[in-house]
Amino acid sequence: QVQLVESGGGLVQAGGSLRLSCASSGSIYSINAMGWYRQAPGKQRELVAIVHSGGSRTYADSVKGRFTISRDNAKNTVYLQMNSLKPDDTAVYYCWAERLSPYYDYWGQGTQVTVSS
Repeated sequence: QVQLVESGGGLVQAGGSLRLSCASSGSIYSINAMGWYRQAPGKQRELVAIVHSGGSRTYADSVKGRFTISRDNAKNTVYLQMNSLKPDDTAVYYCWAERLSPYYDYWGQGTQVTVSS
């Protein structure tokens, strides 16, 4: 099993910045990719950013150029640096980790990010 614990959410004005952290513990040797998803009220959960085990990164078009995902393997932690935040970024942000064999998705409990206009 893998446990994921997010931190760093909060309230920020439009144009501001926040950094989310996700600490992993447990059977972390089994983790392949890690990343962040978000879910706004009344909307489906959507991908924000993923960092793969080889270091490549995938971003949603809506956050490219504003958000940066990074992974510190020594600390078993993944980060999401969010700059130039917009009200549309308001959502609960979930940390995600992927196990390949057998395939399984792990999720954190979520952290609220609210961007005021």
